[in-house]
Amino acid sequence: MTTELFWLTLTIALTATLWIPYIGNRIKELGPPSLAWFPLPDPPPKARWADRAMRAHNNAVENLVIFAPLVILVHLSGVSSHATETACMVYFFTRVGHYGFSIFGFPIPLRTVAFLVGVGCQVTLLLSLLS
Repeated sequence: MTTELFWLTLTIALTATLWIPYIGNRIKELGPPSLAWFPLPDPPPKARWADRAMRAHNNAVENLVIFAPLVILVHLSGVSSHATETACMVYFFTRVGHYGFSIFGFPIPLRTVAFLVGVGCQVTLLLSLLS
């Protein structure tokens, strides 16, 4: 497995588990029967951290849709380099940071910086494909 695919795999695993904290909160707030039978529309979480966790998870999914194909194309095109390997590693840690900054209510500039560094990683992969 290439370095890029390794970091993509970790990023997918991370994104696949980001729902656990806020779903645990929903079960705590509504209880299992209420959770299963609650009429729509679903009420927003009472805990502010859970709402932030939901939004951060949505952001991670939206960005994975861009990141994953870029990594796969880098792999299939054979344009792997130190820059693409580093971009994939940094991207993973920016997603960890973005989620942590969000869930713990850090100021918006920190979340924005983490997001923008992740976008920079995606641009690095894109430029390696276009060069």
